[in-house]
Amino acid sequence: MRIGSGNSRPSKIVLVTGASRGIGAEVARQLASPDTHVLINYREKAKRAELVADEIVAAGGSASTVAADISDPTDCINLMAHLTKDFHGLDALVLNASGGLELGADPDYPMRINRDAPVRLAQLAMPLMASGGRIVFVTSHQAHFHGAKHVPADYVPIAESKRAGEDALRAMQPEFASRDIDFTVVSGDMIEGTIIIRLLQRRDPDAVAARRTHGALPTVDQFASAIVEAVNAPTSSDTIYVGGSDYFDHH
Repeated sequence: MRIGSGNSRPSKIVLVTGASRGIGAEVARQLASPDTHVLINYREKAKRAELVADEIVAAGGSASTVAADISDPTDCINLMAHLTKDFHGLDALVLNASGGLELGADPDYPMRINRDAPVRLAQLAMPLMASGGRIVFVTSHQAHFHGAKHVPADYVPIAESKRAGEDALRAMQPEFASRDIDFTVVSGDMIEGTIIIRLLQRRDPDAVAARRTHGALPTVDQFASAIVEAVNAPTSSDTIYVGGSDYFDHH
């Protein structure tokens, strides 16, 4: 476990799911500091996760890695047990991990990873969070505006399941409020350089090209910065939007 330099215990503990690469890894890098310890969750890419942690510690931050398949209920329980035992609580939960375009995934997988897993983690995390804790759900405009805007056919299972995840989490708002836990959704256009773009490019290159006609797509760095802001801002926002101004033309 790479906790970081210095002997003082970080004052903030943040768990980022799906943080071994892409947006999650960049969120971890930007969040981590001597005062903020980031737990880099990964499913199977242990070496990648360790590299992210090494980078953070080398830069003077505080980080460690934790393996868990968040679509597995037992793994989620074990993940929270680890947080309780080693960190005695949690200050912020970034629900970044998602999926659904993987080859060979069963038809139920998008809902398990994009709806059931975030809801389960939020439920398990709440008892570990003190007043002022924060939960951030990361989504896409294609999912957030699903039903109101066109979605590429290959992306529909993700759009449906992530929208279902967002709706289910928003339905938990009264419980969040009763515990003084803030909840924020961060929604972004297609993000340049992500695995989703690469997968869609193979299946439906016209869909990606169509998004680019509206202007430059947000970068991983830009989107990660918005997520970090959602975690660290003194007051929380309901929804933060990144890119895709055309989505708001008739909404």
